[in-house]
Parts: sequence; C-alpha cells; structure tokens
Amino acid sequence: MTIHGRPVGTAYHLLDVLEFLRRAGLPEAHEGIDDSDLVEWRGGDSRMWREDA
Repeated sequence: MTIHGRPVGTAYHLLDVLEFLRRAGLPEAHEGIDDSDLVEWRGGDSRMWREDA
C-alpha cells in the first residue's frame, strides 16, 4: 500500500488499510474508501480480498 506515493506496507484486510491511513494522519479517510478519486484499488475493491493474501 502506498500513501501519497510512499510505500507504507502490505494490507491483508480492510482493517489494515484503515490502520495505515490512521498512522499517516488520515483517520477520516475511511469515509472515502470507495471513492475512486481518493483510492486506487488493484484487483478488487474494499470488499474483495484474495484468500491467499
């Protein structure tokens, strides 16, 4: 996962995404998690996670 072009880690679940956003000082970002102007999902969306991830 990258935030503002900086790698911050690998998210294995939506809660990981929210934690990375919180650590980056973006605690309210969860409200825009499905906004394609704010978040670029690759291979799915906020509700779709690979089981082998």
